[in-house]
Amino acid sequence: MNELLRMCIIVCPLVFLAGFVDSVAGGGGLISLPAYLLAGLPAHMAAGTNKFAMSFGTMTATVKYMKSGRILWRVAAIAAVFAVIGSYIGANLALVFSEQTLKIVLLAVLPCVAVFLTIKKDFGGDESRLKDYSALKSAAIAAIIGFVMGIYDGLIGPGTGTFLIIAFSAFLGTDLLTASGCAKVANLASNITALVVYALGGKVMYAVAFPAMAFCILGNWLGAKYAIKGGSKNVRKIMFVVLVLLFVKVGADLLGVGV
Repeated sequence: MNELLRMCIIVCPLVFLAGFVDSVAGGGGLISLPAYLLAGLPAHMAAGTNKFAMSFGTMTATVKYMKSGRILWRVAAIAAVFAVIGSYIGANLALVFSEQTLKIVLLAVLPCVAVFLTIKKDFGGDESRLKDYSALKSAAIAAIIGFVMGIYDGLIGPGTGTFLIIAFSAFLGTDLLTASGCAKVANLASNITALVVYALGGKVMYAVAFPAMAFCILGNWLGAKYAIKGGSKNVRKIMFVVLVLLFVKVGADLLGVGV
């Protein structure tokens, strides 16, 4: 079998699934990045090719959420700008702090988040209302969310979109669906920034990236449609899946098992 065809057969279905999951609750990279590695791409090439496909997929989901009116643009744009800044700082902090220590902390936090979402069944429900904050206070909270999540993205990465959704809902009072729409804007900004870096460094395998992009776009479009149709209930369901995947991923990393 042609090597390129073999790679695409492995990558494309998994990237479709990653796009679907990512458009609903974030965390698609937990599925897509291992797919490229499984297909045989070197780590940096896998990361760059993944960013190419996911950037276009996230753009598709963003447009879908935008058309449904599920993006609070002032909040989302501010969070996006500060996410990019935070991501840059986080990437540099990663050279100083022990990633293993951070992952141990994350491994302890993830079950707590899952338990919280299980107990608080009304968290981020469709009936949620924005907190009565001034425009300045809302902007400040959005900036802090974007900055902190950006640092997390630079330090660790996986699950950033999911944590953005939880943060928007917890601190600004949005329903999970609107939080997901806002998170897409921040994710898109950071994805494009990273993609430019990878592309300039020649770390994108375009022969795989373009077919993967098509499947990622389709997955994101269907995922966003699923989320918008089912509301926060559907976002919540997929969020639990992402939290389990993230727990397994971090646990495997700490045990030295590649996932």
